[in-house]
Amino acid sequence: MITLDERKQIIDLMRREVVPAIGCTEPMAVSLCVAKATETLGCTPDGIEAHLSANILKNAMGVGIPGTRMVGLPIAIALGALAGKSEYSLEVLRDLTEADVERGRQYVDEQRISIHLKEGIEEKLYIEVTVTSADGHRATAVIAHHHTRFVTIEKDGEVLLSKPLKKKQSAERTPDEEECELTLRKVFDFATTAPIDEIEFIKEARRLNENASREALKGNYGHRLGKTLTRPLGRGIMGDSIFSHILSATSSACDARMAGAPIPVMSNSGSGNQGISCTMPVVVFAEENHNTDEELTRALILSHLTAIYIKQSLGKLSALCGCVVASTGSACGITYLMGGGYEQVAYSVKNMIANLAGMVCDGAKPACALKVTSGVSTAVLSALLAIQNRHATNAEGLIEDDVDRCIHNLTRIGATGMNETDRMVLDIMTHKKPCK
Repeated sequence: MITLDERKQIIDLMRREVVPAIGCTEPMAVSLCVAKATETLGCTPDGIEAHLSANILKNAMGVGIPGTRMVGLPIAIALGALAGKSEYSLEVLRDLTEADVERGRQYVDEQRISIHLKEGIEEKLYIEVTVTSADGHRATAVIAHHHTRFVTIEKDGEVLLSKPLKKKQSAERTPDEEECELTLRKVFDFATTAPIDEIEFIKEARRLNENASREALKGNYGHRLGKTLTRPLGRGIMGDSIFSHILSATSSACDARMAGAPIPVMSNSGSGNQGISCTMPVVVFAEENHNTDEELTRALILSHLTAIYIKQSLGKLSALCGCVVASTGSACGITYLMGGGYEQVAYSVKNMIANLAGMVCDGAKPACALKVTSGVSTAVLSALLAIQNRHATNAEGLIEDDVDRCIHNLTRIGATGMNETDRMVLDIMTHKKPCK
């Protein structure tokens, strides 16, 4: 049974982890860090130096920056200094104008920006930005552990903010760092029993991500997977079904986001694609299955909170593709909408892990729409089996009778076992031959 204190903790946790974002969260987090450093400096910097963890580099190299029609970190860094507002958090470039973009292009061309891999750190989410003025003043801002968590702010050697790089143990945490320890049972109980008026905030995820999916079809973004699925050829192959509608709605939003469309989405655990994948499959299924508004609200909470739970032990960034995490959440939400209870929801998690464990993250990019669609299609299959009480068993691979142990088996592989894979992926990405 969820206590009143636990319920408040979980709601606070969800409000921290389910937030609006424009553009891919890794370059936006870098832009946010630049904006904060620039604000601390008090003027437009003459030069900017960024030291980034490998996972930040990997996820920021190949994605479009909203409103710029450009790709990658240099323009995100330039615009963070020239037009960014840290008060907007991951919507840091919300007020971007064409004039700002042109100034940003010129700033990049003037070679005022240097980007480096940060050596000697264990933290996978680490952004360190130092800005300098023409008259020799300097300011530094550091984000770590979470896309919006500033741990250091300095100006001319004076420390204005200092937090430990690693989060402290629970007993020592400040209130803003407190994190509720979850289990799948606790996630399910909260989603299905919390007073409905306390969890209706999740409807904003539906509004934002549904809008992103619709807007995506108005343009030609990324690899146009969502649009392809809605065209006669796609429908001729995939059919005109709930399944195909789930795939097209989810991949459309991902197409637009990865291409840099200036469309806000609701993120989950620092990832817009994860927020989309937690939301759209559940929304489409509920609409076409004629579930009630309350059932959809609870299913969205179940989906998003399951993803947050898995991320607690996986970490914000890892070598494991985030679509595995988010799609596992949507599998739980769809199973619930099919009429499943806790046992069937647990079965759907086991089915997901049995199928998608080990999918490699090779950076944020337009082709993420393909991975998202693979994850979401598996979510539907996993739910279909689970509602019939069919699931991967203790005799199979990573699966154990205890569903929470299954989840931690998955996150051990993603957080620790795949570290060498992560290094190899980054090495391949940074040593590819340029296109002719």
